[in-house]
Amino acid sequence: MMLTAYQNTADLSGMPAHRRDLDREYLKSLTNENLLRPFYQEAGINALTYLPKHIHGGWDSPYSQIRGTVCGHWLSAAAMIYQECGDLELKRRGDEIVSEIAFCQEENGGEWCFPIPEKYLYRLKQGKPIWAPQYVCHKVMMGLLDMYRYAGNEQALEVVEKAARWFLRYTDEIDSDTMARMMNEETGGIMELWADLYSITGNPDHLTLMRRYERRDLYQSLLNGENPLSNMHANGTIPEMHGAARAYEVTGEERYRRVVERYWQIAVEECVPFVTGGQTSGEMWTAPKGHSARLGKLNQEHCVVYNMMRLADYLFRWTGESQYADFWEKNFYNGILAQGFHEDSARVQLCENPYPEMKKYVSYFLPLEAGAQKAWGSATDDFWCCHCTLMQANAFLHHHLYFHKENTVYISQYLDSQLAFEFQGEKVSLSQHESRENSHIFRIDHDNMFQPSRPNFLKRVFEVKGLGEQSFALAFRRPQWCAGEMQLWINGEKVSADREENGFLFLERNWKEEEITVIIPQTIAFYPLADDPHTGAFLDGPVALAALTQEERTLYYRNTPEEILIPRDERWWCSWRHEWKTQGQPVNLKFLPLYEIGDEIYTTYFPVEQRKETKE
Repeated sequence: MMLTAYQNTADLSGMPAHRRDLDREYLKSLTNENLLRPFYQEAGINALTYLPKHIHGGWDSPYSQIRGTVCGHWLSAAAMIYQECGDLELKRRGDEIVSEIAFCQEENGGEWCFPIPEKYLYRLKQGKPIWAPQYVCHKVMMGLLDMYRYAGNEQALEVVEKAARWFLRYTDEIDSDTMARMMNEETGGIMELWADLYSITGNPDHLTLMRRYERRDLYQSLLNGENPLSNMHANGTIPEMHGAARAYEVTGEERYRRVVERYWQIAVEECVPFVTGGQTSGEMWTAPKGHSARLGKLNQEHCVVYNMMRLADYLFRWTGESQYADFWEKNFYNGILAQGFHEDSARVQLCENPYPEMKKYVSYFLPLEAGAQKAWGSATDDFWCCHCTLMQANAFLHHHLYFHKENTVYISQYLDSQLAFEFQGEKVSLSQHESRENSHIFRIDHDNMFQPSRPNFLKRVFEVKGLGEQSFALAFRRPQWCAGEMQLWINGEKVSADREENGFLFLERNWKEEEITVIIPQTIAFYPLADDPHTGAFLDGPVALAALTQEERTLYYRNTPEEILIPRDERWWCSWRHEWKTQGQPVNLKFLPLYEIGDEIYTTYFPVEQRKETKE
């Protein structure tokens, strides 16, 4: 029996909510007029004789062959934020966009609902050069289907069903060799889309489409135990694994699951991620033991981060194993936070404009070379694929915090949030936040006396509230970075877990109104390159650190590399900060969490060398 995510009832607060709200503001800044422009253009109902001043540029410009993908991602993100927050403005705007796409579909003959010409698909069929038209179609249908699933828009489902009729007819006469060639062009997650649609409608035509869009050669290579991924485009293939994963869920066929598990084994377990959790260079998968030569300007594409987090979610739901939640956590901090909606923490703390010159929306790549600098895209002039996944990545966080199976609630992530659910007919609420100790600065505080320096642990407080006694289990993830005994306290009394399984500690009780404190030891860890144990980076729990330096300097230690870093500038007002500095080096360096770095030049990986003891 698989785990099921609580999606409709999880609500973010604190830092995750702030990132979601930055995303919400960005969605609202994009106008329906611009989002719909390519749909009107294709339907022949846009009579522009000139280009307006604020038209979208980059990959969403009227001249781009993949124009309109932004609208699909916008719909998906708007629907998920509406599901969590009940934002009626986004719901209204999403409904208007769906209605206009439906109108364009009728103008196009009743099936074609896309912002590009049908001839693009026929060029692909004929083997002529064209840029990923099926990818465009997938993103539009994805957004429409999410408007149905998360925002209850029935018209959106009707539009997708009509579009599916076009695709069924289009693929009817494509032989297997032609289809295999077409699958060598990026198709997005169109197989997953057909599987999702089949799970809703039960229409066998949609199952047929799902099977037609299998990447058969890749799947078979994986099933044969081969490694086809080295130097293969990463983000082109991860959505094809989403397709296999969803196909397994809707058909129960084990071969689909084996495909996904083998892909994960190669991409994550055999090829080993960089310190950030990502693993690519120039959008390609790194070969096993090939990491040293891949540190550069084009590491860790944002889309890969988002889509691998989604793949981890599939595997976590199937297995309940904490390794997949650990992966999600590391990529959240060192990918989603590090590559999107950057704010300068000092300016935010001082209530100044965090964007004095330009807002920082998304960094397509996360460079890991020495002397690196993030390249930030603008609001409407670029619209890379990573702008699109930026919208979804900051809208889907509430989908991945809490899960349930039988009588157990799994806490997958330690992020400020609230969960409301029903258990055996009774309403229950569960909230979590970081400990608010050491929060008084104008009065004598005993916590400050006993904890004068930054603690070397993460302390989370959970509150359970219900109408009566509820007997169920809470499962707390023991993170991979946990540096000692993980402690559990109920109402101030230390307790032992009833059992530990798959990296989770279980507490089963008759819960009334309880306060549970979870203490997780946290320390600095040295993370070497997979092919060079003498070169590495540093982690603070799950968070990758980087030094503000343009140079790759050798760092020296006596006993272990972890002793190189000591705390720096650790306290601002009521909050502990996670800055570090080196000690005992020829030139000492300042280290920050990688997600706090905006325009600064930084270095993540350093050679390390043990100092030899000398006899006097």
